[in-house]
Amino acid sequence: MSVDQDAAVATAANLTEVVTRLRRVLRTSVRADIPWESLPMAQVELLQCVAERDGIRVGEIAGLLRLAPNSVSTLVAQLAEAGLVRRERDPADRRAAALRLTAAGEQAIAGWLRAHERRIGAAMEALADEDQAAIVAALPALRRLVQALDDRPRSGGDPDAADQASNV
Repeated sequence: MSVDQDAAVATAANLTEVVTRLRRVLRTSVRADIPWESLPMAQVELLQCVAERDGIRVGEIAGLLRLAPNSVSTLVAQLAEAGLVRRERDPADRRAAALRLTAAGEQAIAGWLRAHERRIGAAMEALADEDQAAIVAALPALRRLVQALDDRPRSGGDPDAADQASNV
């Protein structure tokens, strides 16, 4: 392996470690603020998909989350029972169900986002100005990294705008 390849592997390992730890510490620190944050991550991700794509179908979510359709159906049933999503007949295809957040689901997602924003904001304020600036400067590159990792076909549009809208 060349020096450049060694450096790339080391960078990938470091980034993987930081992202993994960031997700874990953020999720565990926010649980105190939001009781429903104890939902399995698959359910949270499904709620996010429905919030981002009102009227989405089970098959579409399965593709986005790379889960088996029957697994998504199970998750949808659990979230519907919890009162966070509802199934409606899809007017375009009466055999299919369109998924929508309930008012409780909308409140849950909004609370989840606010809690994460508060937690990250407080942590950012504790950092030195130079560290804050470095993180802000890295955001566009991190969004592009997300796009490079997400190899699903795109329907077009501005990936940065889509990520900002979804708070990925």
